[in-house]
Amino acid sequence: MSELPSATGESSASSAKVGMYRWRICAMLLAATTINYIDRQVLGVLAPFLQDEIGWNEIEYGYIVTAFQAAYAIGLLCTGAIIDKLGTRIGYAIAIGVWSIAAMSHALAASVAGFMLARFMLGLGEAGNFPAAIKTVAEWFPRRERALATGIFNSGSNIGAIVAPLMVPIVAVTWGWQSAFLFTGVLSMIWLAAWLLTYRSPEQQPGLAAAELAHIRSDPPEPTMRVPWARILRHRQAWAFVAAKFITDPVWWFFLFWLPKFLHAEYGLTLLGLGLPLIVIFVLADVGSIAGGWLAGRFIKLGWSVNRARKGAMLVCALCVVPIVFAAQADNLWLAVGLIGLATAGHQGWSANVFTLTSDMFPRHAVASVVGMGGFAGAVGGMMIATFTGFLLEATGSYLPLFLMAGSAYLIALAVVHALAPRLQPARLDTGPAASQSV
Repeated sequence: MSELPSATGESSASSAKVGMYRWRICAMLLAATTINYIDRQVLGVLAPFLQDEIGWNEIEYGYIVTAFQAAYAIGLLCTGAIIDKLGTRIGYAIAIGVWSIAAMSHALAASVAGFMLARFMLGLGEAGNFPAAIKTVAEWFPRRERALATGIFNSGSNIGAIVAPLMVPIVAVTWGWQSAFLFTGVLSMIWLAAWLLTYRSPEQQPGLAAAELAHIRSDPPEPTMRVPWARILRHRQAWAFVAAKFITDPVWWFFLFWLPKFLHAEYGLTLLGLGLPLIVIFVLADVGSIAGGWLAGRFIKLGWSVNRARKGAMLVCALCVVPIVFAAQADNLWLAVGLIGLATAGHQGWSANVFTLTSDMFPRHAVASVVGMGGFAGAVGGMMIATFTGFLLEATGSYLPLFLMAGSAYLIALAVVHALAPRLQPARLDTGPAASQSV
């Protein structure tokens, strides 16, 4: 994203003077994403022990995860367009209302089928988080700040993954595993109330200064008409984002739902013992999320083009994941934790930049739809890896093939992105397929 002067002539170096209200909005997105990941991570933390209590095997656990992924895929296919139509305030509220109820419904599950149903409903609701958050960033931040804002709110996925192993074992041991699901659902409801009471669009927000609104709208004007999906999918820019999500999202899903099982199986960690290793892993992921967004912005400030800066940051992040191939055979717990933590940092830095590709290449009114399409592809990939992982572990008990796949996925994805969008040229949605040929 090239440096653009604001409407008042201020440079990016003095942009803080125009006001900071937009960063409050970013903080709300951070909180929502944190709660989102706490809700989905509860099952992963409890899985090694619920497996004994409920009596599922690896294949059945794979099916439970697949139910979430299937609903997430369906939700992402629909929620992007719904949020583009209803707006972020109402669209986000509906999504978090659904996932709050679904999160609490896990407390009633007592069988594989019960958990599959609860996970399916949770996936439908949680699918709205990223399309709504990315659209909110596009509405509240000029292009040059979007990568950092995305990296900050996306770090909530790591904060949630940190809080879950810190909180869930204590709650589960003290009040029972059902209480962990109820507690996280209540957190979601609290956020929903705050969102409805305080959020408005920039033009309707009474607490926003005129200078900051001018800063937010400092990019060239963009059209506001809705764009059909069929027109978006004519452009290779859309397929670049879809491919990146399809190839790399399954790795993150694997981290979320199988790392506790891996650490329990390989190193004999108890429910309370899982906390510290998982916290270290996801603290590193949190650092990676913010650093990945910062790195691209730093490259741009050094004079790099958006294309070179974005892909340069993505390459650095992809290389951070490669050493995970040695984690499955590490004979020391903390060596494995370090390798996995580096990989999760790489993934989240990668993710911050991949999400920002949508606002690099598409106008604001199409961003949520594009994010939804990419998220759908990533969830379909997650379904595939969940089912495959269940069968693989039931048959062999070996995590090595899974870590080998993870280590190579990001470099492959970067090559595909570059082939489809070698210059990250913005898609000209008003001209049909012609722009696709000029990418």
